Amino acid sequence: MEVLFKKINEYSVGERVDSFLIIKRVDLKTTNSNQKKYLDFILGDATGDISAKLWDVPVNLEDAFQANMLVRVRGVITSYQGQLQLKVERIREGNENDPVNPADLVPSAPLEPEFMYGEILNRYIGGLENKDMKHIVETIFLENKEKLMYYPAAKSNHHSIRSGLLYHVLTMLRLGDAMMTIYPFLSHDLLVSGIILHDMSKLVEMDSSSIGIVREYTVPGTLLGHISIGVEQIGRVGREVGASEEVIMLLQHMVLSHHYQPEYGSPVKPMFPEAEILHHIDLIDARMYDMKLVQDGLEPGTLSDFIFSLDRRKIYLPELNQVHQ
Repeated sequence: MEVLFKKINEYSVGERVDSFLIIKRVDLKTTNSNQKKYLDFILGDATGDISAKLWDVPVNLEDAFQANMLVRVRGVITSYQGQLQLKVERIREGNENDPVNPADLVPSAPLEPEFMYGEILNRYIGGLENKDMKHIVETIFLENKEKLMYYPAAKSNHHSIRSGLLYHVLTMLRLGDAMMTIYPFLSHDLLVSGIILHDMSKLVEMDSSSIGIVREYTVPGTLLGHISIGVEQIGRVGREVGASEEVIMLLQHMVLSHHYQPEYGSPVKPMFPEAEILHHIDLIDARMYDMKLVQDGLEPGTLSDFIFSLDRRKIYLPELNQVHQ
């Protein structure tokens, strides 16, 4: 039977729930009154979170659930201290046959991953004229198609959404188009290749579920970081396809320098214009994403709290913004 999905922000007291949700947090606890065990959940979807309780938890379910797990939940909405709470009656882990749209469960890129992948492959990679660069970029891009469909660009920073890595790359490519119009001396192939490759090794650095939630950083990701992994990947693939050492070195430098500062992971700073532009495009896209995300949660004329990812700045939403909406 198909489950009619209803978003958390649409729930009301007394309503029965039969839906798929993501476990954000789960703890096994004991009641004060009779020392019976229960599971204390925070469950969520793309619209928000809700507290949930499974009372008198069976022994076989005490350790059955963990954070970031997809679950099907049945129960009823109650109220506790003025907040909505879900009283869980039945709960099970989700599976690949469940009729679930990941975009309903987690924040996702505003464009469909199939469209973004096709746009990058056909327009941007297809438009490369340097054969060595095209072979390297195309090989790495095609090999990673499955993961690119759902991987976020980060665990908790900018573009930490389902398909966020593809969205970040596509937005940067469009920014690159504008930069090359203003600065026509830039090498089109070098800038496009660098943009596509700069964060590709995050697919190795992080371990993400198929719904776009990063579970943890991998051992190679923790020990080496995505910049070092990316440099090695370009060298390996470049030599496999017979690319020139000059092309390999240029692409490696773009990845190696795109964080700009040693404390952010780059041992060298950009040493040619395309590498310099790559750094700034990356920074612009990351900061615009974070600023827009913060502003979306503000009322006009108000300030945010200090935002760690934006150098601990407060962000303001001008009342002027309302005039243009």
